[in-house]
Amino acid sequence: MTVTIAGCGDLGIETGLRFAAAGHRVVGLRRRAELVPAPIEGRAADLRGSVPPIDADTSVLVVALAAGSRDVEEYRATYVDGLRNVLDGVDAAGASPRVLLVSSTSATGGSGTGDVLLEAEALLRSRVPSGTVVRLSGIYGPGRTRLVDQVRTGTAVLAPTPDGSRMTNRIHRDDAAAVLVHLASLDDLPPLVIGTDDQPVRLDEVYRFLAASLGVSLEVAPAASVGGGVPLSNAVLRSTGFTFTYPTYREGYRAVLAGEGVRHR
Repeated sequence: MTVTIAGCGDLGIETGLRFAAAGHRVVGLRRRAELVPAPIEGRAADLRGSVPPIDADTSVLVVALAAGSRDVEEYRATYVDGLRNVLDGVDAAGASPRVLLVSSTSATGGSGTGDVLLEAEALLRSRVPSGTVVRLSGIYGPGRTRLVDQVRTGTAVLAPTPDGSRMTNRIHRDDAAAVLVHLASLDDLPPLVIGTDDQPVRLDEVYRFLAASLGVSLEVAPAASVGGGVPLSNAVLRSTGFTFTYPTYREGYRAVLAGEGVRHR
Protein backbone atom coordinates (compact mmCIF):
# COMPACT_ATOMS: atom_id res chain seq x y z
CA MET A 1 0.00 0.00 0.00
CA THR A 2 1.27 3.48 -0.84
CA VAL A 3 0.64 6.19 1.75
CA THR A 4 1.18 9.85 0.93
CA ILE A 5 1.76 12.37 3.70
CA ALA A 6 1.06 15.88 2.41
CA GLY A 7 2.83 18.14 4.85
CA CYS A 8 5.72 16.14 6.28
CA GLY A 9 6.52 18.22 9.34
CA ASP A 10 6.87 16.86 12.87
CA LEU A 11 3.47 15.16 13.05
CA GLY A 12 3.56 14.09 9.41
CA ILE A 13 6.98 12.50 9.80
CA GLU A 14 5.98 10.61 12.94
CA THR A 15 2.84 9.39 11.18
CA GLY A 16 4.81 8.37 8.08
CA LEU A 17 7.36 6.46 10.11
CA ARG A 18 4.57 4.50 11.75
CA PHE A 19 3.04 3.61 8.40
CA ALA A 20 6.49 2.56 7.15
CA ALA A 21 7.07 0.43 10.25
CA ALA A 22 3.82 -1.37 9.39
CA GLY A 23 5.30 -2.30 6.02
CA HIS A 24 3.80 0.35 3.77
CA ARG A 25 5.53 2.50 1.17
CA VAL A 26 5.34 6.11 2.33
CA VAL A 27 5.84 9.25 0.24
CA GLY A 28 6.31 12.51 2.15
CA LEU A 29 5.60 15.85 0.47
CA ARG A 30 7.56 18.80 1.83
CA ARG A 31 9.12 21.95 0.44
CA ARG A 32 12.56 20.70 1.49
CA ALA A 33 12.54 16.99 0.71
CA GLU A 34 15.98 16.49 2.29
CA LEU A 35 14.39 17.05 5.71
CA VAL A 36 12.20 13.98 5.32
CA PRO A 37 13.91 10.98 6.95
CA ALA A 38 14.17 7.51 5.45
CA PRO A 39 12.43 5.19 4.96
CA ILE A 40 9.88 7.85 3.98
CA GLU A 41 10.46 8.86 0.36
CA GLY A 42 10.84 12.62 0.49
CA ARG A 43 9.42 14.53 -2.47
CA ALA A 44 9.88 18.29 -2.89
CA ALA A 45 6.59 20.13 -3.20
CA ASP A 46 5.40 23.67 -2.51
CA LEU A 47 1.89 22.68 -1.55
CA ARG A 48 0.69 26.26 -1.13
CA GLY A 49 1.85 27.36 -4.56
CA SER A 50 1.57 24.42 -6.92
CA VAL A 51 -0.16 21.12 -7.59
CA PRO A 52 2.05 18.28 -6.33
CA PRO A 53 2.61 14.99 -8.13
CA ILE A 54 0.60 12.23 -6.48
CA ASP A 55 1.21 8.56 -7.19
CA ALA A 56 -1.76 6.90 -8.88
CA ASP A 57 -1.57 3.92 -6.51
CA THR A 58 -1.91 6.04 -3.36
CA SER A 59 -4.30 4.23 -1.04
CA VAL A 60 -4.14 6.59 1.93
CA LEU A 61 -3.60 10.34 1.88
CA VAL A 62 -2.91 12.17 5.13
CA VAL A 63 -3.02 15.95 4.80
CA ALA A 64 -1.10 17.38 7.75
CA LEU A 65 -0.35 20.97 6.83
CA ALA A 66 1.07 23.50 9.31
CA ALA A 67 1.02 27.28 9.01
CA GLY A 68 4.11 29.24 9.91
CA SER A 69 2.14 31.86 11.87
CA ARG A 70 -1.37 32.63 13.06
CA ASP A 71 -1.88 35.29 10.42
CA VAL A 72 -5.25 34.67 8.75
CA GLU A 73 -3.91 34.91 5.22
CA GLU A 74 -1.03 32.59 6.11
CA TYR A 75 -3.62 30.14 7.41
CA ARG A 76 -5.71 30.39 4.25
CA ALA A 77 -2.70 29.90 1.96
CA THR A 78 -1.63 26.87 3.98
CA TYR A 79 -4.83 25.08 4.90
CA VAL A 80 -7.21 26.02 2.10
CA ASP A 81 -4.95 26.63 -0.91
CA GLY A 82 -2.62 23.83 0.16
CA LEU A 83 -5.47 21.33 0.50
CA ARG A 84 -6.95 22.40 -2.83
CA ASN A 85 -3.62 21.85 -4.58
CA VAL A 86 -3.19 18.42 -3.00
CA LEU A 87 -6.68 17.35 -4.05
CA ASP A 88 -6.04 18.67 -7.55
CA GLY A 89 -2.95 16.45 -7.61
CA VAL A 90 -5.05 13.47 -6.58
CA ASP A 91 -7.51 14.16 -9.39
CA ALA A 92 -4.72 14.63 -11.94
CA ALA A 93 -3.23 11.26 -10.97
CA GLY A 94 -6.55 9.46 -11.15
CA ALA A 95 -5.99 8.24 -7.61
CA SER A 96 -8.79 7.42 -5.18
CA PRO A 97 -7.22 7.29 -1.73
CA ARG A 98 -8.82 7.32 1.67
CA VAL A 99 -8.28 10.92 2.81
CA LEU A 100 -7.60 12.08 6.35
CA LEU A 101 -7.41 15.84 6.92
CA VAL A 102 -5.65 16.98 10.08
CA SER A 103 -7.53 19.96 11.50
CA SER A 104 -7.69 21.45 14.99
CA THR A 105 -10.18 21.64 17.82
CA SER A 106 -9.83 25.40 17.38
CA ALA A 107 -11.87 25.05 14.17
CA THR A 108 -14.88 26.91 15.45
CA GLY A 109 -16.62 29.99 14.18
CA GLY A 110 -15.77 33.36 15.67
CA SER A 111 -12.04 33.65 15.11
CA GLY A 112 -10.22 34.37 11.89
CA THR A 113 -8.00 31.30 12.00
CA GLY A 114 -10.83 29.09 13.22
CA ASP A 115 -12.98 30.21 10.30
CA VAL A 116 -10.18 29.32 7.88
CA LEU A 117 -9.94 25.81 9.32
CA LEU A 118 -13.69 25.41 8.90
CA GLU A 119 -13.28 26.57 5.30
CA ALA A 120 -10.66 23.87 4.71
CA GLU A 121 -12.90 21.23 6.27
CA ALA A 122 -15.78 22.30 4.04
CA LEU A 123 -13.49 22.09 1.02
CA LEU A 124 -12.63 18.50 1.89
CA ARG A 125 -16.28 17.55 2.28
CA SER A 126 -17.20 19.11 -1.06
CA ARG A 127 -14.33 17.46 -2.94
CA VAL A 128 -14.08 14.15 -1.05
CA PRO A 129 -17.39 13.38 0.69
CA SER A 130 -15.93 10.16 2.09
CA GLY A 131 -12.97 11.96 3.66
CA THR A 132 -12.46 12.25 7.40
CA VAL A 133 -11.57 15.38 9.36
CA VAL A 134 -9.42 14.70 12.41
CA ARG A 135 -9.51 17.64 14.80
CA LEU A 136 -6.54 17.36 17.14
CA SER A 137 -6.39 19.19 20.46
CA GLY A 138 -3.24 20.79 21.90
CA ILE A 139 -0.30 18.64 20.82
CA TYR A 140 2.70 18.25 23.12
CA GLY A 141 5.65 15.88 23.18
CA PRO A 142 9.21 15.77 21.84
CA GLY A 143 10.07 19.23 20.56
CA ARG A 144 6.74 20.60 21.84
CA THR A 145 7.58 21.58 25.42
CA ARG A 146 6.11 25.08 25.70
CA LEU A 147 4.36 24.46 29.03
CA VAL A 148 7.40 22.70 30.48
CA ASP A 149 9.57 25.64 29.45
CA GLN A 150 7.14 28.13 30.97
CA VAL A 151 7.18 26.32 34.30
CA ARG A 152 10.94 25.84 34.27
CA THR A 153 11.64 29.51 33.51
CA GLY A 154 9.08 30.89 35.95
CA THR A 155 6.83 32.49 33.34
CA ALA A 156 3.91 30.21 34.17
CA VAL A 157 1.57 31.74 36.75
CA LEU A 158 -1.49 30.33 38.45
CA ALA A 159 -4.92 31.92 38.26
CA PRO A 160 -6.08 33.66 41.48
CA THR A 161 -9.05 31.29 41.72
CA PRO A 162 -9.49 27.66 40.59
CA ASP A 163 -12.21 28.54 38.10
CA GLY A 164 -10.08 31.35 36.71
CA SER A 165 -7.85 28.89 34.90
CA ARG A 166 -8.96 27.92 31.43
CA MET A 167 -9.93 24.39 30.47
CA THR A 168 -7.53 22.68 28.07
CA ASN A 169 -7.60 19.53 25.96
CA ARG A 170 -4.34 17.80 25.09
CA ILE A 171 -2.84 14.91 23.12
CA HIS A 172 0.71 13.59 22.96
CA ARG A 173 2.34 13.84 19.52
CA ASP A 174 2.89 10.08 19.38
CA ASP A 175 -0.75 9.37 20.16
CA ALA A 176 -1.82 11.92 17.53
CA ALA A 177 0.24 10.06 14.91
CA ALA A 178 -1.10 6.71 16.12
CA VAL A 179 -4.66 8.03 15.75
CA LEU A 180 -4.06 8.76 12.06
CA VAL A 181 -2.56 5.33 11.39
CA HIS A 182 -5.38 3.66 13.30
CA LEU A 183 -8.14 5.51 11.45
CA ALA A 184 -6.60 4.64 8.07
CA SER A 185 -6.98 0.96 8.95
CA LEU A 186 -10.72 1.09 9.57
CA ASP A 187 -13.31 -0.15 7.09
CA ASP A 188 -15.78 2.60 7.94
CA LEU A 189 -14.56 6.03 8.92
CA PRO A 190 -16.69 8.62 10.66
CA PRO A 191 -16.71 12.03 8.93
CA LEU A 192 -15.32 13.82 12.00
CA VAL A 193 -13.09 12.56 14.80
CA ILE A 194 -11.90 14.53 17.83
CA GLY A 195 -8.34 13.51 18.67
CA THR A 196 -7.84 14.34 22.33
CA ASP A 197 -6.85 12.32 25.37
CA ASP A 198 -9.09 11.02 28.14
CA GLN A 199 -8.80 13.94 30.54
CA PRO A 200 -9.71 17.55 29.79
CA VAL A 201 -7.89 19.56 32.45
CA ARG A 202 -7.54 23.10 33.70
CA LEU A 203 -4.23 24.66 32.73
CA ASP A 204 -3.33 25.34 36.37
CA GLU A 205 -3.50 21.62 37.11
CA VAL A 206 -0.97 20.92 34.38
CA TYR A 207 1.25 23.71 35.69
CA ARG A 208 1.13 22.30 39.22
CA PHE A 209 1.94 18.80 38.00
CA LEU A 210 4.93 20.03 36.01
CA ALA A 211 6.15 22.24 38.86
CA ALA A 212 6.04 19.32 41.30
CA SER A 213 7.83 17.11 38.80
CA LEU A 214 10.54 19.73 38.21
CA GLY A 215 10.84 20.75 41.86
CA VAL A 216 10.05 24.42 41.24
CA SER A 217 7.50 26.83 42.68
CA LEU A 218 4.76 28.76 40.95
CA GLU A 219 3.49 32.28 41.49
CA VAL A 220 -0.13 33.34 41.56
CA ALA A 221 -1.20 36.06 39.16
CA PRO A 222 -2.07 39.25 41.09
CA ALA A 223 -4.99 40.19 38.86
CA ALA A 224 -8.16 38.24 38.25
CA SER A 225 -8.08 36.06 35.17
CA VAL A 226 -10.91 34.71 33.11
CA GLY A 227 -11.42 31.01 32.51
CA GLY A 228 -12.55 29.63 29.22
CA GLY A 229 -12.30 26.60 27.04
CA VAL A 230 -14.61 23.61 27.09
CA PRO A 231 -13.90 19.95 27.84
CA LEU A 232 -13.92 17.82 24.70
CA SER A 233 -14.89 14.17 24.34
CA ASN A 234 -12.96 11.48 22.49
CA ALA A 235 -15.94 9.10 22.59
CA VAL A 236 -16.09 8.67 18.80
CA LEU A 237 -12.38 7.87 18.64
CA ARG A 238 -12.62 5.46 21.57
CA SER A 239 -15.58 3.72 19.93
CA THR A 240 -13.31 2.74 17.02
CA GLY A 241 -11.11 0.70 19.36
CA PHE A 242 -8.23 3.16 19.67
CA THR A 243 -6.04 2.80 22.76
CA PHE A 244 -3.88 5.66 24.05
CA THR A 245 -0.27 5.22 25.06
CA TYR A 246 -0.64 8.41 27.08
CA PRO A 247 -4.29 8.56 28.20
CA THR A 248 -3.79 11.73 30.27
CA TYR A 249 -1.32 14.58 30.51
CA ARG A 250 0.34 12.90 33.49
CA GLU A 251 1.63 9.88 31.57
CA GLY A 252 2.51 12.06 28.59
CA TYR A 253 4.47 14.70 30.45
CA ARG A 254 6.25 12.09 32.56
CA ALA A 255 7.55 10.65 29.30
CA VAL A 256 8.52 14.11 28.04
CA LEU A 257 10.39 14.94 31.24
CA ALA A 258 12.13 11.56 31.16
CA GLY A 259 13.30 12.29 27.63
CA GLU A 260 11.39 9.37 26.18
CA GLY A 261 10.33 9.29 22.56
CA VAL A 262 13.14 11.01 20.72
CA ARG A 263 11.92 13.48 18.15
CA HIS A 264 11.50 10.74 15.57
CA ARG A 265 12.20 7.16 16.45
